[in-house]
Amino acid sequence: MSQDIQKRVAELSAELHHHIYLYHVRNEPVITDAEYDRLFHELQELEARHPECARADSPTQRVGSDLSGDFPKLRHPAPILSLSNAFDEGDLVNWEERNRRMLPASAQLQYVLQPKLDGLAIVISYEEGVLVRAATRGNGEFGDDVTANVKTIRSVPLRIPVNPERGAAPGRLVVRGEILFHKEAFLELNREQEAQGLPAYVNARNTASGSLKQKDSRETAKRKLTAYIYAIVDDDGVDLGSEWEALHFLRDMGFNVITEAALCVDLAEVARRLPDWEARRDDLPFEIDGMVLKVNSFSQASELGAVGKDPRGAIAYKFPAEEASTRLVGLTIGVGRTGKVTPTAQLEPVFIGGVTVSNASLHNYEQVAALDIRQGDRVIVKRSGDVIPYVIGPVVGARDGSESAIRPPETCPFCGTKLIQPAGAVDWFCPNPKCPERVMRTLEFFVSRGAMDIEGMGPQTIAALIEDGLIEDEADIFILEAEPLLALEGFAEKKVENLLASIAAAKTRSFAQVLTSLGIDGIGSTVAGLLTDNFSSMQDLLNAATSIQAASESFAQTAEPLLADEPRDDAAISKIIFRLRHPLTELVPRYLDATDLGDRLARLLKPLPSSADHLGALENALGVLVAASRPLHSIEGLGPVLVENIVAWFTDDHNQRVLAKMLEAGVNMRAEEKALSGSGLAGQTFVLTGAMSVPRGEIKALVEANGGKVTGSVSKKTSYVVAGDAPGSKVDKAVKNKVPVISEEALRALIAL
Repeated sequence: MSQDIQKRVAELSAELHHHIYLYHVRNEPVITDAEYDRLFHELQELEARHPECARADSPTQRVGSDLSGDFPKLRHPAPILSLSNAFDEGDLVNWEERNRRMLPASAQLQYVLQPKLDGLAIVISYEEGVLVRAATRGNGEFGDDVTANVKTIRSVPLRIPVNPERGAAPGRLVVRGEILFHKEAFLELNREQEAQGLPAYVNARNTASGSLKQKDSRETAKRKLTAYIYAIVDDDGVDLGSEWEALHFLRDMGFNVITEAALCVDLAEVARRLPDWEARRDDLPFEIDGMVLKVNSFSQASELGAVGKDPRGAIAYKFPAEEASTRLVGLTIGVGRTGKVTPTAQLEPVFIGGVTVSNASLHNYEQVAALDIRQGDRVIVKRSGDVIPYVIGPVVGARDGSESAIRPPETCPFCGTKLIQPAGAVDWFCPNPKCPERVMRTLEFFVSRGAMDIEGMGPQTIAALIEDGLIEDEADIFILEAEPLLALEGFAEKKVENLLASIAAAKTRSFAQVLTSLGIDGIGSTVAGLLTDNFSSMQDLLNAATSIQAASESFAQTAEPLLADEPRDDAAISKIIFRLRHPLTELVPRYLDATDLGDRLARLLKPLPSSADHLGALENALGVLVAASRPLHSIEGLGPVLVENIVAWFTDDHNQRVLAKMLEAGVNMRAEEKALSGSGLAGQTFVLTGAMSVPRGEIKALVEANGGKVTGSVSKKTSYVVAGDAPGSKVDKAVKNKVPVISEEALRALIAL
């Protein structure tokens, strides 16, 4: 038995050393952090039960290092330790029991519980309140000097206290924190990469590390990094007795601290809070992979001391892994209702976050190429909450040369039509509106709950109707008759009767619901409501779209002479040309309210050599386009891309034929007259956020019934933001735009005035 344990300890040590080398030296990890943690935890447990088998060179006896040869080294004033891990409540109980054996029997243990941030550890030194040094954690004793780069991070104060009323800064203060990307900032960074034709970044933590270790601090400044400070490493004259006091002190000094931290009276309270944190992790603005528990009392933590590289008074509770690595064994291709072609990875089954995953989204072929994902690759798969699992990148170090490139097909796998990639798009599309797969997906959406809500028309029924030639598009549903339906296998008289009754009821759906069901890209129930608030009928929308399309074509003809000699090497001129080629999204929003259109247009076109010869005609053409577009562009909450989508959909010949057939079949295409119960909110616009005493739809109806409007986004034109419990970022945006934030009770008081 002892030989088997020694053998397993040796195997684990060798495997972990190999992965440490790949991660820290080669920067080519071949397993996820969670998989590494499992191996590390197994070795720790074996060594704890059989200390005689522990090796002198065990990975459990060292602190990981992020040291790089590109930066000077700084010695930390105290060891920057890591944390041991707990994976379930039993591990926490065992940890507390071990600690209690080292403390007086009467000791009462309180804990500070806070999210375990997935970023890069940083140590920042202040002298007489001024930031003088900043270093990465390094090997725990020395770190890389990244002072210049840290100074570019706006959430790091260059002088403390930020608010002089908070008292004087200590003569010396050394703090520890984490540098990371907020989720939205990381998405924005990848959008910028995509816009520049560059590959997307896969891992936010590694990208934050690379951003902080730029040789030119101006490059770091371009990245929207955030720093959270959570501990004091060393100080002169700061008299604090607990972690909780330290967090409040750091906040008073002006540091960005984790406001979600909680003081728990005992381990039972910690255990009660953990499930809620796990459920909330996807709603947080930053990535976390667990929670950190710290003994609140500094004196107790000091008495507990450390074992190896881990302080006994703190532990990291790890949530179930959301990432795992597995083999990409195949590829399937899907075609959606808009014709968009989506590749899906077929995987060797892998257990992630409580479920077995055997397929995952690859997003699109542009992303596949940017990440260099290949058939046969070992890939990292992520499953986050209810989000469909997706591949976030390949494990390059695991390749053996047998992998092959993944490329988009030339033709649609369902109808054989040649695929297209519209200018500026990242996706490939099947352009055939009669593609059987497109029709199937379109109809599935059209009849679904939340769209036309036609009961009895599930996927099997739709497939049978298409196969028998009874329907080819949405409009055909409304002209179905009993006799041909009864001839189909499985369509009994009662089933047909119920189906036709449901179809008849669907004809009376609201105008907004009909719009939502059409599946126009970006047009959900909220935007459909905005449209029906401003257009009384489907015909009005058709007329507006047709006018905009005609004005766009006229503008394109007028601008054509300026585009003929497009330069290839002048960035400024190329930008002007791009705007002229996309007037609906690039010009109309800028000049919608311009009173000096000619002058502004002249300034824009000045770099073009022949612009003066065409300025008058172009001004007239743009003026016509602006006027035609105003009914759509002036709707708050309707962005230029949505306007373009609406125009494209309503001017498509196939879609126009479908709408004409639906109208002829008796489908409602007019907005209802809204009966007002009052006019106290007339002319005012509201945004709702957070949980209310009743569903938000009821609050929206209440606002509209009293003459107000409800939109989905905050702008300077918003009258009020109504905030319920646990409001989101809309409150922050309201504060930024100086928009009043009121409660539901205050809203009801406004109505009662």
